[in-house]
Amino acid sequence: MTALSEVAPVQDCYHCGLPVPAASYYPVHIQGQARLMCCPGCQAVAMAIVDGGLDSFYQFRTAANERPDILEGSLAKSAQHWAIYDLPEVQSEFVLPLSGQLKQANLLLEGITCAACSWLIETHLKKNPAVKSVTVNLTTHRCTIIWDEQAPLSEIFSALQAIGYSPRPATDDQQQQLIKRENRIALFRIGVAGFGTMQAMMVAVGMYTGATDFWLDFLRWLSMLVATPVVFFSAWPFFKAAWRSIQMRHLVMDVPVALAIGLAYLASVWATLTSTGEVYFESVSMFTLFLLVGRYVELRARHRNRLAFGNLAQLMPLTACCLRTENGCEVEASMPIKTLKLGDLILVKAGETFPCDGRVVAGESAVVEALLTGESQPVTKKSGDIVIAGTLNNHSPLKVEVTALGAATQLSAIERLASQAAEEKPLQVLSADRIARFFIARLLVVCALVFGFWLWYRPEHALWVTLSVLVVTCPCALALAMPAALSAATANLRKRGFLVARGHVIETLNSINRVIFDKTGTLTQGKFSLAEVQLLNQQELGAPLPLLSKEALLGVAAALEAGSNHPLAVAFRPWQDICQASDIKQTTAAGVEGQIDGVTYRLGTVEFATAICNITGTAVPFMALPDDQHTWLLLTSEQGPLAWFGLVDQVRPDAAALIAGLKARNIKVELLSGDHSGAVAQLAHQLGIDEFTAGAAPGDKLSHLGRRQAQGDKVLMIGDGINDVPVLSGADVSVAMASASDLAQTRADAVLLNDRLAVLTEALDVACRTKGIIRQNLRYSLIYNLLALPLAAAGMIPPWLAAIGMTASSLVVIFNALRLMD
Repeated sequence: MTALSEVAPVQDCYHCGLPVPAASYYPVHIQGQARLMCCPGCQAVAMAIVDGGLDSFYQFRTAANERPDILEGSLAKSAQHWAIYDLPEVQSEFVLPLSGQLKQANLLLEGITCAACSWLIETHLKKNPAVKSVTVNLTTHRCTIIWDEQAPLSEIFSALQAIGYSPRPATDDQQQQLIKRENRIALFRIGVAGFGTMQAMMVAVGMYTGATDFWLDFLRWLSMLVATPVVFFSAWPFFKAAWRSIQMRHLVMDVPVALAIGLAYLASVWATLTSTGEVYFESVSMFTLFLLVGRYVELRARHRNRLAFGNLAQLMPLTACCLRTENGCEVEASMPIKTLKLGDLILVKAGETFPCDGRVVAGESAVVEALLTGESQPVTKKSGDIVIAGTLNNHSPLKVEVTALGAATQLSAIERLASQAAEEKPLQVLSADRIARFFIARLLVVCALVFGFWLWYRPEHALWVTLSVLVVTCPCALALAMPAALSAATANLRKRGFLVARGHVIETLNSINRVIFDKTGTLTQGKFSLAEVQLLNQQELGAPLPLLSKEALLGVAAALEAGSNHPLAVAFRPWQDICQASDIKQTTAAGVEGQIDGVTYRLGTVEFATAICNITGTAVPFMALPDDQHTWLLLTSEQGPLAWFGLVDQVRPDAAALIAGLKARNIKVELLSGDHSGAVAQLAHQLGIDEFTAGAAPGDKLSHLGRRQAQGDKVLMIGDGINDVPVLSGADVSVAMASASDLAQTRADAVLLNDRLAVLTEALDVACRTKGIIRQNLRYSLIYNLLALPLAAAGMIPPWLAAIGMTASSLVVIFNALRLMD
């Protein structure tokens, strides 16, 4: 018989590199393949890496890991699980090094339900002296932690887990897994609650229509059977959040909700066991179902926001073509960008994205830097020029020396600037939460007083009266007052083409008193058109050619641009059938050259176009641009200059109406652009904008915004380029156009899906209506509670009627909010 070792050769552990014993089998599926480990310790660490969505760690590591000191049987220990996140290779996925010994970790947290969770997390983590800053985004459930690297990150992870919030690295894979898991569990809880409610309601019909003795007891037991899964599974998040808040001595909305469900259920169980009193299993189930549906609506909105919240890693390639010298020859090798080092030479081919900042050492090409500047026109790059990570090489291969990687690149600097502005945005505290927090503590005090009075007056009614007070005054309607209205308003705006991506948008729109516009792609369409033609007198310039007609010159220009897909070429398409050009040559960022009827023409910049002119041996004098309000192209032949063509970007047709509508609402309007002053001034004058700023860099825009906010203005910013990302993140409300870059859209609070500017005024109207509906809902809820509380405390409202009143108040709030759908 053949020895086993001859059939199956010894393998090395995929994690630590040590031999795998022949009798052991500890597999881990990594990137679709089963990898063998030598021991349970390596298996546990590898599974932690894979489960954390960080299996790319094995792809980029340069050496095997040390064998972990983990004993068999202790694999489930929390400390061992979180210890994997102390590895530098793993932290590279979600940790950013800062100055000194500080680092910044970007996490996703499970279990966040309300604003109190943010307070709880920040308060708990700041007890650790190594933690310098904690910021929690309630909309996206992201947490940013800055800590001293001398303390292990696993210690912070364990602290989060200890208070009920499970941390995950904020990677794209983790985000997708978390969204799917939350959505699946939420639907499962709603399904159980819905089924239990239907069954409990049917059983209740029998109990309330004359069932007695045996059948009444049977129906009570049956009702308890179907309501129990609703309480212990569907309603479990309410109990969990309430217990956590009580432990931290900070009341949240879930405290009275959990008390109402728990007491009503326990009282009904006691009534069933003793065959006395009333049972309210159907009310408990219905109450839970209504709350879960409301929470699910909020959950779906939050998931849409998370999906829209992009990551710069999506813009970058995973590998780079690295140039190495072997045996005197230059060899290309594909390498992960994480393994690149400063000073390495890489080759970036046409159509590829630059993976790092660098300096061109060989080659010449056109680079599209719209990612940074928002402008679509390519920029010529040649030896000695600087290229930026994330920009696109458009034409020819370039050899580049690496000068900055990862967090040190200019693209990452813009991302950090945007993150900083987003974190400094004032927290929008909803009025419903403020009232509810005030109401919860008072409600619990009132319930205690009512219970004490009835315990002294008529002890047999103490529990039922207290339960009635708790149920009838439960802030369910109060909790739904704002979310229901905001959900309806958000759906209405979505139908109009205004996608709300942040929860505070509709509320904050009501306080806006200044709107700042970017120019290109926002008030204009980013599509150039011919605005002016200036014919040049060749005789005055000494040229022997006769004057050509305007139509003929337009035909020449259109023929030269016929084969180009450049944005400027579109302006000449109406005249492209007048004549045909041959031997067309395009020069990046300069112009185009071609022959028509044996005559050579050039169209482009002054330097490029006049280079072919030879007017009887006399040099062409310097030609200044006609003005600074257009984009000017010069048409020349070998004999001299022929004509100036002035191009302008097309203004959006509803831009003027939008500006007028904003002014009618007493909202100040301002134009803030990176373009040159002439074009900005002309557009501002054309649209009736009195305040404008030109030549503003991304940092200048953010500083200007900060000054306006310091003066007390509530600012709405509208832009479309990557260069607008910092100012979009810092504005009170930011809106990105549909044609905006992906990063601009993900950092904006709202997106115009159809580029129809008039939607902005409609959004202001819907926001105003929403504010009125919210006030009505809050008023209805408070009036209901003020009227029902004394009646319930006096023992005049039984628990079943209290449950009906609570449900009815919630339905009133919901149906009133649905009016915003119109």
